[in-house]
Formats: sequence, structure tokens, C-alpha cells
Amino acid sequence: MSLPSSVVVLDNGGGLCKAGIGGDRDPIAVVPNCMGRSSTGSHHHHGSNKSKKWLVADQLQDSDDVMSIRRPLDRGYLINPDLQKEIWDRIFKALLKVDPSDSSLLLVEPLFNLPSIQRSTDELVFEDFGFQSLYVADSPSLVHLYETSRCPPDRVMATSQCSLVVDCGFSFTHAAPVFQNFTLNYAVKRLDLGGKALTNYLKELVSYRSINVMDETFIMDDVKEKLCCVSLNVPRDLQVARKTGKDNLFRCSYTLPDGVAQLKGYVKDPKETQRYLTLADDTPADPPQGNIGESGELLEGDRSKDSRSIDLTNNEEIVLTNERFLVPEMLFHPADLGMNEAGLAECIVRAIEACHPYLHPVLFNSIILTGGSTQFPRFAERLKRELRPLVCDEYQVTITTQEDPTLGVWRGGSLLASSPDFEAMCVTKSEYEELGSARCRRRFLH
Repeated sequence: MSLPSSVVVLDNGGGLCKAGIGGDRDPIAVVPNCMGRSSTGSHHHHGSNKSKKWLVADQLQDSDDVMSIRRPLDRGYLINPDLQKEIWDRIFKALLKVDPSDSSLLLVEPLFNLPSIQRSTDELVFEDFGFQSLYVADSPSLVHLYETSRCPPDRVMATSQCSLVVDCGFSFTHAAPVFQNFTLNYAVKRLDLGGKALTNYLKELVSYRSINVMDETFIMDDVKEKLCCVSLNVPRDLQVARKTGKDNLFRCSYTLPDGVAQLKGYVKDPKETQRYLTLADDTPADPPQGNIGESGELLEGDRSKDSRSIDLTNNEEIVLTNERFLVPEMLFHPADLGMNEAGLAECIVRAIEACHPYLHPVLFNSIILTGGSTQFPRFAERLKRELRPLVCDEYQVTITTQEDPTLGVWRGGSLLASSPDFEAMCVTKSEYEELGSARCRRRFLH
């Protein structure tokens, strides 16, 4: 059998699919892992069926219409293989232009994937697409591999061969200890919160205050990415966010698309988004005025306008104040929102404490942040502040944020796929046909 001409590296996330060719620095495609269509039939086509067709992956990025969205993954797990097949088909043929029958696939799968899901994944890979061979990896080990490959040889991470990878993905957040490129599954701790929950919370806050954006997933993702930030002093920032006019350093406007001249939403004044950075870290908070609800919501007359849906014909804008930091705050203090979850710092401590005591100091000293939700400004700084009191004084706490937290897993996969040992690690199509999914999968168990 001829050797595969290329290795396709696919980080198949709940929110975004990152796909490309092993050995490249960057993926070719970073596209939404979903299908969508306008929920109404677009007004531009006067009810013609043209607009009712489902858009796949990259086609969604160019569309301005309200979408009803279908996702193949739910809570991180593949629930709709037929839908996933259509999305992969678009990615492999139209975007990567590869022929699976002479390629290998390196697929990044969620931690603790169920055997039934593994089986349907293998069917997709070998039976529907006909890949020559498959290697399944998890994200923490790839992030560790990528970061250790680029850090100086004297860094703790490189000498000790271990790190703690914190992956804040779309569906949930994991704190995963990695030792010599293997994820220590028994110590992984999971927080059931990710980018999707943060966007949903932002939708609720904005819909409650001003304008109904519950169906505007793509727009609100953009608002979140451009305007949200992490607070280093929540009580103080809640007060600053209540001030009026120029004194409110958190106040920002985002102009919604009008569907005609302006197909994408945008931040009205980008300088406005940075004003809060002038707050000194240690400015004390005055005692709060008025009633603040448990989640930091202001309770008095905040609901100035009735909630109504976006009217895409005139340029409306939404104004954010304390929502900007209340949304990422979910990750640090889920209990404030009535969720029965420990925050991120506690999650990390529990993961490290589940490992052998010899590893504790090294793990605290090599924490790596990856995943889209770690990109909020001041994320690492806030996490370090939360961790420090929970960790014994002799230990150093070092937190590294990946230079591109959305692509870090993919880059680790690309590195692994281009290594000389890669083919030997794969399961081939003929092995799959002979032995079946379950027996082949044992190879990937560490």
C-alpha cells in the first residue's frame, strides 16, 4: 500500500473546526462547525427558496441573516454524524481540496469520548470518507507538545516534561495534567462552562436590558470577543460601570448590521473599548449605591425599553457596561450565577492535587492556557490572583497563554503529524476492517 500523500489535521471543536495539512504552521480552514439558514426566508429574495438552503461551515461566515443553527456536537460530543459528514465533506473537498483515500487523518477528539461515539466517528473516517489511516489525539497532549517544542530547553516545562493544560473551549473547560506527552486522564477536572455558555449569558443580559438578541448567535459571539474583558476587582468595577457619561469607563457601543449597507456588526469606537485599562489595579471601591442583585445585576429601573427584536433596516446599536466583565466572570465564580460549580482556580487545584505530590510544584509552575475563552484581556492575571491564595507559598505559579489560543491544539497536531513516527502510531483502514473499532481504539489508550 502506498504511503499517504498527506496528513489531514482536524481539530473538530464544538464551535469551530480547524483543518489543514500536517507540517503547516496554520490550518487552511477555521470555520464554524455547524449548518445554518435564515429563520424567516430572507427579505432580500422576497420569499424565494434561494435563501432557505442550508449553509455549511465557511458559507456561514459571509452571511448576515438570522440563522437557525444545527450543530453536530452537543456538549462537546458528536450527536449527529450525518450532519458532521456534510460539514467535513465541505471542508475536505472545497476548502482543503484533499482526497481522503490517499490521506491519513489526525483527529482531535474530546476527552472521555464515549465508545458509541468513537464507533460512529471511525465509521465516518474509514467507511464514509475512506481515509487510509487514523490517529486520534486529545487536546491537552497536543498543546503540551507544541509548547514544549518551542520553549527554551531550561524551562521547567521542558526539563520536567509536564504541564497543566487549561483548555477553555466552546462546550466546557478542562484542567488536564500532561506528563511526557500523555494526558493523565484520572486527574483531569472539568468545568461545565465554555464559550457557548458565555455567549448565551451575554445574550440574556442584553435581551433583558434593551433589545432581543436571543437568536443572534454569530453577532453576539462577535460582541463578546470584541468587548468582554476580565475584571481584577469586581466590586469596584461594578461601581465604575454604574457611573454616567464619560465617568463610566466600561461603556461601549456596538453597531448592529443593517443587512443592506452594513453586513457585519462593528465596534463604534475601538478606543472606547480600552478606557477601562486606565483604572489602577488597587483603586478601592466606594460602598455600592442602590441594590445590586446576586449576579451583580442592578435591580432598579434598568429595563428602560421593552425587549424587541433587532430591526435590521436601521443601524441600531447595543450599549454594554458591566456586561463586559460579568460575562467572563462566570468562569471564575459560577456560584454567583447560581451554578453549582467550583470556579476555574479551584478546578485547577483539584486537578493538580489528584496527581502524585512530586508533580505538584512542577504543574503549578507550568500552567498553559488554550482555547478561545482564554483570550479575554487580563484573563491570566486574574487567574493567577485567584490561584495564589490556594497554593502553598513555596510553589511558584507560572501561567503561559498560547500565542494563538484558538489554533494551539491544531498546531500541536500539525507538529505530531509531521514527525517521523506518525504513520506507525496510526490505525490503518485494513486494521479497522479486520479488527473493528473497539480493538483499534485500544492503541490510543495510554
